[in-house]
Amino acid sequence: MNLHDLLIKHLRLMDTQKAALSRLGVHTVQDLLFHFPFRYDVGGSESTIAGLEPGQEVTIIGTLEKLETKKSWKRKIPVSEGVLRDATGKIKVMWFNQPYIAKMYAEGALVKAVGKVTGSSGKVYLANPQLERVSATDVGLFKVGENQDTSPTIYGRTQEKQEGKIFAQYPESRGVTSLWFRHAIEKIFASGILEQIEDPLPPMLLKRYNLPTLKTSLVWIHTPQNLKDAEAARKRFAFQEVFLIQLERARERALQAHEKSFAVDASSEAVQEFIEGAFPFKATNAQNKAIDAILTDMRTGRPMSRLLEGDVGSGKTAVAATASYATVRTRPQGQSFGTLQVAYMAPTEILAKQHFESFIQYFQNFPINIGLITGSGCYKFPSKIRKDEATNISRAQLLKWVSNGEIPVVIGTHALIQKSVAFKHLALVIIDEQHRFGTAQRRKLTKKSSNISRDESRLRLPHLLSMTATPIPRTLALTIYGDLDLTLLDEMPPGRKQIITEIVQPSARGAAYQKMRRELKDGRQAYVICPRIDEPDPQKAFALQAKSVKEEAKRLKKSVFPEYEIDILHSKMKPKEKDDVMARFAAHEIDILVATSVVEVGVNVPNATMIFIEGAERFGLSQLHQLRGRVVRSNHQAYCFVCPESRGEKTIARLEALTKAKNGFELAEMDLLQRGPGELSGHSQWGISDIGMEALKNLKLVEAARNEAHALIQKDETLSSSPLLQEVLAKRAAITHFE
Repeated sequence: MNLHDLLIKHLRLMDTQKAALSRLGVHTVQDLLFHFPFRYDVGGSESTIAGLEPGQEVTIIGTLEKLETKKSWKRKIPVSEGVLRDATGKIKVMWFNQPYIAKMYAEGALVKAVGKVTGSSGKVYLANPQLERVSATDVGLFKVGENQDTSPTIYGRTQEKQEGKIFAQYPESRGVTSLWFRHAIEKIFASGILEQIEDPLPPMLLKRYNLPTLKTSLVWIHTPQNLKDAEAARKRFAFQEVFLIQLERARERALQAHEKSFAVDASSEAVQEFIEGAFPFKATNAQNKAIDAILTDMRTGRPMSRLLEGDVGSGKTAVAATASYATVRTRPQGQSFGTLQVAYMAPTEILAKQHFESFIQYFQNFPINIGLITGSGCYKFPSKIRKDEATNISRAQLLKWVSNGEIPVVIGTHALIQKSVAFKHLALVIIDEQHRFGTAQRRKLTKKSSNISRDESRLRLPHLLSMTATPIPRTLALTIYGDLDLTLLDEMPPGRKQIITEIVQPSARGAAYQKMRRELKDGRQAYVICPRIDEPDPQKAFALQAKSVKEEAKRLKKSVFPEYEIDILHSKMKPKEKDDVMARFAAHEIDILVATSVVEVGVNVPNATMIFIEGAERFGLSQLHQLRGRVVRSNHQAYCFVCPESRGEKTIARLEALTKAKNGFELAEMDLLQRGPGELSGHSQWGISDIGMEALKNLKLVEAARNEAHALIQKDETLSSSPLLQEVLAKRAAITHFE
């Protein structure tokens, strides 16, 4: 058997199981082996059926009888049911949504069943018990009574003093349950596949950090004899994942050190003149330090790779504008005319247009052509007719001016890296909230430059400035951004007031609305955030019961704020519809905007000073922090009202952290510790699994993996002496590489 063989070759899969596994990303034997349990259930002490009481966690050994599959009359889902019998009596057993159970066990099969006794006294049953086949030798000797009853009476059990049987619980999808995964893993183990697996981690690392081998770890994580073994296996896989990511980043950084870039050498006087003339406020110390670090990097002629991290409203765009100004004030090498170019990429059209307008403000006293390219149109500033305005131009014309260098600053979405876009001297790429834009993408942009010859020695990588308002825990930053230098903007511009955040219980909703009404009367505006767009389908039993944008907007207009203009914004709207709504909101034609978290990143309406977040517990702390950042764009007092649907102690304690944290960085650490790595907002974008995210709670583990990766790359930059690691990294790159 080969690790990359499709599972269908080795397991008899029904169509529903194939579809379920596909949804979970499990296609091959390797995928199955690395589909790890998320928790372990430990069976209770062995019991007999007689005298069972509701609520007991029990382990029962007996025979299965009368197994069959039926349809639940109420919910129309398949139910496998039967009877479990031992010497003392019998009990009904039921499995919901697991129709294959009845086919897996023959009449009279001897099993160990672990589960919870459900129902009421006198009418109890086991719901969804975990089953394990056993034999007479597993459970001891059988004695047949004088009445010739063939039900087993068990003597001499050796397991009574041992830890209960451990059952792995896996991420499931309709059609495959944890029980299915356990049986599938047993079958794969029985094939002898583990003997063929090579361990990518060097033996010295395993010894240094007391980590089990890959073979041992796979056995321990899927079929542990005790919880310590399972924990040791998880530690090994967490270390392995962080180590491999660090290797990727360290190797990328080493390769960048050999590349050439453009030396940006704008004078300090010119840069200071720009800061004093373009900034709407006096630059903070943090901004000045960030600008110094960026300009120092760009003067070297080696490609800069820097991540600028700062809270919403901390002035990241002003820093980016300064770096852009220094770039376009620099002549291309060997020329006394023309300028270097800047590409500024934003994740959405709304944000791209917003940055275009911001750059117009920054550069209004410094005559520079600025272009905007998105999927819905192109613009240029300044217009030939009206120097203080932008004008709509054809895509072909904009592309011509960009390729010949007439437009030095180009702002857009990912349309910027389409094949049709070519630059003449692209020296700086600025990425907003898109951090994994690496060397390969920069090289792709560079090779489109019209003056690049076939002589690779003339190829110059542009500098990279990546920016984020997403608070990132330190361990995540060390892991994911190992190839980037980090710069923090940890100060707010002078005059900004601390936002007032309140947890709104149902009884206090009216008082919160009154505070909002007072602000609305003073001319301010508000956001109301809902977790979903439409109302849930009442026919769907498991539909998310949460407030929707459409219905909440109707309710607010009818019953709460009838005198104010209310509109909606959500991700299913067309780009033009979104733009129209945001333009009307920015122009104060809308007083209250009811939206999903689509407003989370970058939307800038300084007059909006209130945000009311429904179903607040459904968002991560970092996401809540970004949402409330929408209303700290001015010197007016800002308010954030968080309204949870659940009133549990854990929910309230977590939301109280939002009211106490001094900044987003502190909040990110709280989010990691309180909510758990698997629930961190947007964690899928990092390209790291849940077990890898668990490691981020352990700074020592992350630093150890980082140090080992850097030491290995320092000795062997291409990993030529570690072919297995080369192979593993190549496979990871093939899966995660962004084209």
